[in-house]
Amino acid sequence: MQQRRIVFVIFDGFQSLDLVGPLEVFQHAGGYLCQIVAPRPGPVRAWSGLPVHAGRGVTDLDPTGVDTLVVAGGTGVDQARHDPMLIAWIRAAAADARRVTSVCSGVFLLAAAGLVGGRRVTTHWARARQLTQEHPDVRVDTDPIFIRDGNLWSSAGVTAGMDLALALVEDDLGQDVALRVARYMVLFLRRPGDQSQFSVALWSAQPSSDPIRAAVAAIHADPGGRHGITDLAAHVGLSPRHLQRRFTAELGVLPGAYVERVRMEAAQRALVAGDDPVEAVARRCGFGTAETLRKTFHRHLGVAPSDYRDRFRTTVRK
Repeated sequence: MQQRRIVFVIFDGFQSLDLVGPLEVFQHAGGYLCQIVAPRPGPVRAWSGLPVHAGRGVTDLDPTGVDTLVVAGGTGVDQARHDPMLIAWIRAAAADARRVTSVCSGVFLLAAAGLVGGRRVTTHWARARQLTQEHPDVRVDTDPIFIRDGNLWSSAGVTAGMDLALALVEDDLGQDVALRVARYMVLFLRRPGDQSQFSVALWSAQPSSDPIRAAVAAIHADPGGRHGITDLAAHVGLSPRHLQRRFTAELGVLPGAYVERVRMEAAQRALVAGDDPVEAVARRCGFGTAETLRKTFHRHLGVAPSDYRDRFRTTVRK
């Protein structure tokens, strides 16, 4: 079987995990020939100071015959995207490649090469506004950890590149191989692309007053508890209307939506870490019934709880 050729594009100031994480995934999967290209061959210094040897430079690596192009991101992308030879090589490689992908802010290099106009992409949340402002023709979605738009795949920051690589392996070799790689690499779970970049703590703003901090702490301490607006208001000593207004102003989300998000994460953890029936997980995490949990999972993740468990659990059934 012929190996698929994966070419990683790096530059001075790239994010080392944007390269190393996906590369390890492909190497563990097998069936891939991985190459690294940079503006010039030789040592390339990552943002962290880690030196990485690029075997080829853009002037001596043929851009044709690439199966999958993977463009890393990092703080150095702002300088790299103004390198005409690098951008020209990316454009030429993308024209012939079966798949074109970016990790984190690597999408800025694809944009400089004219490859993402009118397409839907994601990037690290801290770079999304800049991408939208500089490339208004690009549809930037700040939430998913990775997005596929035809043959263009883009991912959020750092570790999301490993999720993207696992999805590419599954696309090539099937779910069993992707799961085997995830387990071998001891990944917590293999996240679907439409899962949010943000955990609850990062997804919302942080509370700035003691009553709202107390409400948030109560929700996280017992996701399955009684957290209706009346219950939370009594707990923190505010009227329901006052709590609703202050909670939304400080965190940027309604109390009910925040509670649902926390319960979703609790249910996800319970499903991948244990064998309790879905009905029991639903009751413990505050959803009441398995049907309510199923509807919530479909709305947020597009899969049923049982499918989520089968696909992303981290332990192997005996």
